[in-house]
Amino acid sequence: MSTPVPDVRLSPAAAVGLVASREIGTRVKSKAFRVSTVIMLLLIVVGIVLIKLIAGGGGPDAKVGYTAATAGFSAPLKAAGQTVDEKIETTQVADEAAGRAKLADGSLDALLTGDGKSVHVQVKKDLDGKLANVLQLLSQQVAVDRQVTALGGNPVQFQAAIASAKYVEDPPLEQPYDYNGQQLVLGIVAGILIYLSLMINGQTVAQGVVEEKTSRVVELLLSTIKPWQLMAGKVLGIGVVGLIQMLVIGIGGVVAGLATGVLTISVSAAVGTVVWLIVWYLLGFFMYSIVFAALGALVSRQEDVGGATMPALMFVIAGYVIGISVLPSDPGNTFVEVLSVIPVFSPTLMPMRLAMGGVPVWEAVVSVGLVVLLIPALIWLAARIYRNAVMRTGAKVKLRDALRAA
Repeated sequence: MSTPVPDVRLSPAAAVGLVASREIGTRVKSKAFRVSTVIMLLLIVVGIVLIKLIAGGGGPDAKVGYTAATAGFSAPLKAAGQTVDEKIETTQVADEAAGRAKLADGSLDALLTGDGKSVHVQVKKDLDGKLANVLQLLSQQVAVDRQVTALGGNPVQFQAAIASAKYVEDPPLEQPYDYNGQQLVLGIVAGILIYLSLMINGQTVAQGVVEEKTSRVVELLLSTIKPWQLMAGKVLGIGVVGLIQMLVIGIGGVVAGLATGVLTISVSAAVGTVVWLIVWYLLGFFMYSIVFAALGALVSRQEDVGGATMPALMFVIAGYVIGISVLPSDPGNTFVEVLSVIPVFSPTLMPMRLAMGGVPVWEAVVSVGLVVLLIPALIWLAARIYRNAVMRTGAKVKLRDALRAA
């Protein structure tokens, strides 16, 4: 009497988990993963340190010397600089000869000369464009003061009256959002990280599918598990690896920013940015990687992966390019607001907007909801393509053939 062979078929969850754990174990232990993670983290930290060093200088934009005869120009010159966001430091010199010596050794950027009745300036070689604008404003102010004096007025009272004149602004129809400069930077960094992760890890999914096809490993795997389970496990495993990388880089960058004082926003705001970064990485990765896995199954050579996945990659690239080119100068751009709610653009645009702030709650909820609703439909479609194409080697499988029932 023969002993019956037990049924060793795995449950769907166990099959997906087995493939995912294999992907995680293989990729986390790989040298490429460790090196790329360390390099990206170092780039973030080095960038933060450089920002700290550059911002820490805080010196004047220009140093201007003046003599006793031109001392009256010192205060108006600095005031004129403030109107055009130019920080000017003024220093009195003993005489014009001493001032020229300082110009020669680089201690001064410009020297005010003459009798103080009109603006004369001397430089070592050429005059900086911004400083030239400030000096032009000073010259105009001096000319106005002369005309006021000639008409019997008091230039000091005249300038005071001009300085105190203000327009009255009525309340706006809609309350504007005050975008913080650091939030803008965080938004751009978040978009870059999402973009790189989708490009790198998404392509990894497609390349992994092709590797298994060419090595015939897929035939052994599909003798035990179903095609959709293999696809889902691969996407899940690589997604977890990417999440680990994202957590290391995101948390490391925020900690470095707060520790160096580059980030002065609240800890809760910084943590909120990291949380949204993770949420949108997961949503974007699973949405696109499912598609990448299906498109990767259409080809049998690594050199064909780029061409097969390019249609999907174009949406990732388009969202990223629009975000970094429009949002820094126009954070409230209506066109970007609309695109950020559309699922194919949401993973790159919405995390940028959320990090910058000012996104209505309903927009964030709708964008997440649409992606969540789209993922099951993509799973069904991608599973159909994957099932019908993954066992075919040789020439590229046409999409319409892969969509037909097996």
